[in-house]
Amino acid sequence: MLPVNFTPGPSQIYFTVEDHIRQGFKEGIPSISHRSKTFEQIYKTAKEGIFSLLNVPADWEMVFTSSATEIWERSLENLVTERSHHFVNGSFSKRYYEFAGLLGKEAGITQAREGQGFDLFTDSLDAELIAITQNETSTGVSIQNDWIAEIRKHNPEALLIVDGVSSLPHLQPDFSQVDSVFFSVQKGFGMPAGLGVWLVNQRCADKAEQRTRAGLRTGTYHALPSLLSNAKKFQTPSTPNVLGIYVLSKVCEDLLRRGIDTIRKETNYKASLLYHTLDQHQTIKPFVTETKHRSPTVLVANTDGRTKEIADVLLKNGLQAGDGYGPGKQTQLRFANFPAHSKEVYEQLCDLLARLD
Repeated sequence: MLPVNFTPGPSQIYFTVEDHIRQGFKEGIPSISHRSKTFEQIYKTAKEGIFSLLNVPADWEMVFTSSATEIWERSLENLVTERSHHFVNGSFSKRYYEFAGLLGKEAGITQAREGQGFDLFTDSLDAELIAITQNETSTGVSIQNDWIAEIRKHNPEALLIVDGVSSLPHLQPDFSQVDSVFFSVQKGFGMPAGLGVWLVNQRCADKAEQRTRAGLRTGTYHALPSLLSNAKKFQTPSTPNVLGIYVLSKVCEDLLRRGIDTIRKETNYKASLLYHTLDQHQTIKPFVTETKHRSPTVLVANTDGRTKEIADVLLKNGLQAGDGYGPGKQTQLRFANFPAHSKEVYEQLCDLLARLD
């Protein structure tokens, strides 16, 4: 029997996904045309599921890419002419910042130390796009909606884009304060990797169209205007991960039946249980020390040099901890807390950790 996977991406597969994939093959989903009525209905159903699950405003649009990493690139190409600004508190937010330089953009940076969040930020930034990683997967640092609202208050003209890769669907974004939210499906949605979801408002659409009309580079097939014009017909510019979109539509239905409020309460319960266990432990401690900055969906533990020992004990008991990332690879373990991780398995995890003297 495979161990329960706590790696924060690709993570534990949601328990219904295997059946959905089998059913998809029975229905011939991998072979259908992305110009067919069948695909249009799959796209429409997936969009309705995401919009219901996250309470997305009706005037926003949703497009598909191959990954959230691709959205880093597409967002910078389509929404930035000269300058972006990035709030960096770990390896993934830093990589988004580095993409800007690789694409020839000027990029400002506000950087927190590893494991720390940002203080209240009241500056006006010289940027067209402000990039915020709501949940830094490498460090377990989370950013709250009220902090994002302060950024919006002091930068009303800039486009605000939120990387929700490892926080959704637990996070309820405040769509009135941001212009774009994106994620990929191999974390909180418990699916195989290979699909990115990009939510944008009209301000983003207008900026991309403006850049296109000015003859500026916005990409080719996956330029945002092309993605959006196809999305209005529930189509894509090129052949997408059709099976992935089909499975996403089904997983959204599963999560909606379970109830997003119930999922969020369970996520908070599991996070509280593990943080309490780590706070009480003699040597294994939370990496993020300030409670207000602790992620409920990716919990990072300092292991006091016992990384391999702890990981081996957990694995012998059917639990696969996630390795630390970047500078913390040898000294930390990460624990995903997604809908695919049950309360019971979290209670087992905490019992095992508590018994490790």
